[in-house]
Amino acid sequence: QVHVVESGGGLVQVGGSLRLSCAASGIIFSINTMGWFRQAPGKQRELVASVTNGGSTNYADSVKGRFTISRDNAKNTVYLQMNSLKPEDTAVYYCRAYVNNLSNYWGQGTQVTVSS
Repeated sequence: QVHVVESGGGLVQVGGSLRLSCAASGIIFSINTMGWFRQAPGKQRELVASVTNGGSTNYADSVKGRFTISRDNAKNTVYLQMNSLKPEDTAVYYCRAYVNNLSNYWGQGTQVTVSS
């Protein structure tokens, strides 16, 4: 059994910053890719950023230069530092972890609201 839990969402003004955290726990031998996705009302879920266990990162064009993904392999944790937030960043942010080379596990999501 694996659990993935996000934290750090909230309400922030345009131009502000937030840091999301996501921790995976349970019977874990390895985690390959960890990623952040988001889903705004009426829109499909989209990839925001991902990072492999080797540290290779990938970002959506819309967040490049503003968001930074990082991970702590010893803690099975991934972070998303979000700067220069825009109203269009408002969404529920989900964490996903590919665990034990078997399955993807999703968190329950955390709301990020950017107000103008």
